Parts: sequence; C-alpha cells; structure tokens
Amino acid sequence: MSYLKFSRKNKEMTKKYTCPMHPEVISDKPGKCPKCKMDLVPMDEMKDGGGHEHHDHASMMASPEAAADFLKRFFIVTALLVPLAIFSEPAVKFLGTPDFVLRPYLEFGIATIIFYFSLVFFQHARHEIISRQYGMMTLVSLGVGAGYLFSAASTFIPAIEVEFYLEISTLIWVLLFGHFLEAKSSSAAGDALAEVAKLLPKEAHLKTDNGVKEVEIASLKEGDIVIVKAGEKVPADGIIVKGGGNFNESHITGESRPVEKSVKSGVVAGAINIDGSVEVKLTRVGESSTLGQIQNLIASAKQTKPSVQKLADRAAKWLTFSALGVAFLTLIVWSVIVGQPLVFAATLAITVLVIACPHALGLAIPTVSTIATRLAVNNGVFIKDMGKIEVVKDATYVVFDKTGTLTKGEFGVTKIESFVGSKNELLEIAGAIEANSSHVIGMAIYQHLAMEKIKPKEVTKVKNLAGRGMEAELSGKKYFVGNKRLMEETGVWSDKAQKVLDEMSEEGRTPVFVASQEQLLGVIALSDEIKEESKQAINELHKLGVKVAMLTGDTKAAARPIAKKLGIDTIFAEVLPEDKYKYVRKLQEKSNVVIMAGDGVNDAPALTQANAGVAIGAGTDVAVEAGDIVLTQSNPQHLVRLIVLARKVYKKMVENLIYAVGYNVLAIPAAAGLFIPFGFRLTPAVGALLMSASSVIVVINAMTLRKAKLEV
Repeated sequence: MSYLKFSRKNKEMTKKYTCPMHPEVISDKPGKCPKCKMDLVPMDEMKDGGGHEHHDHASMMASPEAAADFLKRFFIVTALLVPLAIFSEPAVKFLGTPDFVLRPYLEFGIATIIFYFSLVFFQHARHEIISRQYGMMTLVSLGVGAGYLFSAASTFIPAIEVEFYLEISTLIWVLLFGHFLEAKSSSAAGDALAEVAKLLPKEAHLKTDNGVKEVEIASLKEGDIVIVKAGEKVPADGIIVKGGGNFNESHITGESRPVEKSVKSGVVAGAINIDGSVEVKLTRVGESSTLGQIQNLIASAKQTKPSVQKLADRAAKWLTFSALGVAFLTLIVWSVIVGQPLVFAATLAITVLVIACPHALGLAIPTVSTIATRLAVNNGVFIKDMGKIEVVKDATYVVFDKTGTLTKGEFGVTKIESFVGSKNELLEIAGAIEANSSHVIGMAIYQHLAMEKIKPKEVTKVKNLAGRGMEAELSGKKYFVGNKRLMEETGVWSDKAQKVLDEMSEEGRTPVFVASQEQLLGVIALSDEIKEESKQAINELHKLGVKVAMLTGDTKAAARPIAKKLGIDTIFAEVLPEDKYKYVRKLQEKSNVVIMAGDGVNDAPALTQANAGVAIGAGTDVAVEAGDIVLTQSNPQHLVRLIVLARKVYKKMVENLIYAVGYNVLAIPAAAGLFIPFGFRLTPAVGALLMSASSVIVVINAMTLRKAKLEV
C-alpha cells in the first residue's frame, strides 16, 4: 500500500463527527445528536479558514427536530405568560389586580423560568461568536439578555423604578414561535434528501434458495434477485430477469407516462411497477444506485451558495454591527443628550436590538434555494452548484452537441423510395440480405423491418463485398444491397439514381441502393433521426431570447439540413470531440453567456469551458463529473425548463432580499425613537412581532415558488 493510500485510509478511520448545536458531542461515526437529534457532521466540515467551528443559522434551523423543540418551548412559555400577565405591573395599574409585597419577586420567578427557555438563542449565539459569524442569534441574545437583566436589577435595586418582564417574556414568546415557523418552513422547503429517501420501499422481497423472504433494503447487495409486485417500488437499480410490465419513472425523468419494460430492460430504484410481477437482478445498490447518486448531488448542492446568498450573508453581518452601534447611540442620545430617564433610553436600545434581528435576511435566500432544489428534482434536473442559477438565467447562447442530444444518436430508416414494385417488397429483399450483416447500417434496416412487422425472406449464398455492400440469392435470383460503387459494378447505375443520391446527400441522409442483376429496384435512406422534442425546445429557447448553436463532427452539407429544419442559429461542423471547447470559447469571446449541453463524457472539456455545463441525457447514471447541472433525460426541452426555473428562482431571491433589507431600513430608525416626535413609538414586544412578521413574509413568498410552472 502506498503512503498516499495509507494516509487516506488512516484519515477515514480517524474521522470524527460532531453536532452543529452541541460541539461537545463527538462520535466516531455519523448519526443523530443525543441532545437535539440533529444530524452529526464531519468535524473538518465544521471548520472555517481560521480553524473555528462554523455553521450557518439556516442549516441549524432546517430540521424537524429543531421545529419540534421550538414548538414545545413556545407552549410552555404560553402557559407561563398567563400568570405573569395577571401579576404584572400593568395589570395592577389598569385592571385592578391586587398588589402585594412579594408580587415583584413572583414576577421575577416566572420571568426567570421563561428566560430559561430562551437559552437556546444563547447557544446559537455562542456558536456565531466562536466562528466569528455574528448574526441574528447574537442580536436576539443581546436584546433578550439586556431586557431580562435590566428588569431583574429593578426588582432588587429600588432606585430603578421601571421593569418590563412582561414585554421581554412576550418577546421570547414571539421569537420562539417565529423560530418554529422558520424551522418548519426551512425543513418543509429544503428536505429534498428526505423526499428522495421516501421514494424507496422500506423492505424488499429477496429471492433465496429456500424461497422468498422480507429483508431491509439496507441489507441488499449487488447480484441479489428481488421480486417486485404490481404497485410496489423497485428497491435498487437492476435488470429484469423474469416477467415484465409498465413502470412509472416520473421521479427520475419528470415524465408521468408509463414505460414498458421486459426481460433485459433496466429499472431504476424508486420506479413503481404498475402492473405484472417481475424479478430484478440488482446491479447498483445503496449510494451507487440512482437515488443514492441523486442524494449525493443534493447534499453537494446544499454546500453551494448563489452570490445573492453571499450578499445576504454579508448584509446580515453588517446589520448586526450596525444594530449594536445604533442601540448604543440610542442609549446615549436619549439619556444624555435629550435627557430622558435611563429606563426609557434602555427600552429603546433593547427594541433596536430586537427589531434589527436579520431573521428575514438569513431566511430569504436559503428558503428559495431549498424549494428550487426540490422543484428541480421533481423535473429531472439536478443542480450541483446553486451559484450557476444566476449564470443560467442570463444565458444568451445554448450550444447543443448534435448526436444524442438533438438527434437520437442512432441510425434509422427515414425515407424509402421504390423504383420497381412496392416499398414493402423492397424492404423484404434488403432486410433478408442485411439480416446477415453486423454493420450499423445493415442492423438499422433489419430493425426497421421488425418495427414494421415485416418478415424477411430466406436468402442463400450471402457475400460481404468490402467497402461496397452485400450480395445474396433469393428464390434463385441474385440481389445486391450497397452504395453507388457496387451499383456501378453491377451495371444498373442511372441518371435517376444519381439525382436521388444528390438529393439525399443534400438532406444529410445516407442512401442504400437495392438492385437485381437487371435493374435498380429502389433506395433506402438512413440518417440520425431528429428527436421530436428538439424543434419545440429550440422554438421555446428563441421565445426566451436565447440563441442556439449546434456542434457536430458531420460535414457542413450533412449538418445544414438538420440545422435548417430545427431553426439553429449557428452551426459548427466537422468538429473533433477534443476541439469542442474552442467553439464554446469563440462564442464567449463575443460576450455571450454560454450554456453547453452534452452527454458529459466526450463533451467534458466543452462543459467545463462553458459558463454553465449541462450534462443532458445522463439517464440513470446521474453522477456525471463534468457539468454543473445534470438532466436525467435526453430531452432538450428539459433545458428550457432549467432556464425558466433559474429565472423564477432568481426573481424570488431578489424579491426576498428587497423585503428583508427594506424592512430593516424602515424598522431600525423607528425602534431608535426617530418617529417619537410624531407620536409613534415601538415597544420591544411590538418590535418582536414585526421582526417575526418579516420572516413569515419571505417564507410565504418563497413558498409560492413550489407551484411554479416551468413553461415558456
């Protein structure tokens, strides 16, 4: 074993996992935190450049466990708020509640218990401070902590006559509910990984020597044979070895139309067997399966951020420092310069800290990103780098690789012209001879006969004529199938044949002539067939204001008819696979934002060169290294969906950013008492309500994206 391999193995063996919320929890393997039930993450991922623990608020909030914890705290605080309100000073003044000597101490006791349930904010704040990622929890903790301590001091120091236990406790109550809504919405919007996991059955029918037994899907391995009955889901990728039926693969392809499968057909994990019962030999299980690869892609995407998110992160950080500065100035101006009581000035300062909490900013982009991830997955689109959303929305050119992307990537019979007799008779003769051929053209003709349900005749004395075609005898008569050269040698070539050859070459077709010893019987034209959806996809791209280029290794004469039929704007013909990236760069040099769509294999350099590389038609092999985005179907229309999605997602991001920043621009001056001369003043409790409302607004706005139609 080399030193490098040993180092890697040793590193894997010593890998430690910890909780983002509770760094004291350390484990040798992944799992759940025993304290908060959050997923443990590798410790090296919890480090930023400076070696500090690092996590973001959104990731900490995006779990069902976090939502349940905040809801439980909210209900307890709700119950405690009732007696606190009854024994509070406002109740004594305005409602006539009896006053007694120990009342302030009773208030202090209840408020202290409520304060205890707010310590979760301080835990989050501690991690922000340790990682130097100051944000909303730092502000919340300062506001709540300052308010509670100020009130506690008033209870034990008679000189401080004003306390606001009720206001601070109400603030904690509102914050807990706001955090519950945030955690719930983040979890509901972003848990695409859990959604993918739901696509698999919990158990499988494993075929053994002793019959069939029920097993957990985690115990399945390559080579196992499982039985999938009607209405059940396929537990892992495999090949049907017995039976057949229709399968719903919409979770992968985005298309709800059932796909017919038979023996030797491949099936993917999560596909639903609509009818019949099949036996499947597993080829890829666990992380190697299609769904496993999808989960890895989604997990990788979660680690990436669009630049709008980075802008929001910076804004939240600066907002924290700005709020601290404004709160301090508020305290000094109102108490020292204006001459108001210290309690009044402190109340305003605390309100600033509370209302400036960048909740909405922290939530604005992640909520949209996570919903976008789910929406993309549902449409067969896997975004490996969320930062590319902004590139895709600005695309001015889409470059398609012709073979396999715009066309089917396989020879097919596209035209038949009979000079003597019927087309079926022509096909019977050609198919009978080509049934003995291993050439791609011969195989295509034979497959066409099978599709048309034409039975070929028996032939004898079959000969392969190198570089020209084939000859054989049928019912004692000699026939030929091949190119112009063979027809000339046979002596049946004519001006009519030359005219047909010229026309078909101009159309980009490959002609195959059929003749007897006496005359030319007709011609069968083959070509790489254009996909039905290609024309519509290009029309839709043009509607979006995006131009289309086609890359092909074909000659210009062969490429031109296809480009004309599809409405392609630019043709790059006679291109070698290794030179494709040069043509992408040529478009970029003209200030174009280029999306390259290819199969992700020989197109890798071009996909990397493009502003955004899209591996299209990855099918079940979704873990394509090249390309920033993966489309599971060889359908160009899915690329249209991608561009529409990118534009809608970016629009939502910008809207949320405007809502979040706009709220703070207006709210902070109001909290600092700027509008008091006009008779308007914000209390900490009202400030908390407004702050939570801003978070709810950005969540609701993001959630509208869930029902977006990805159509032009």
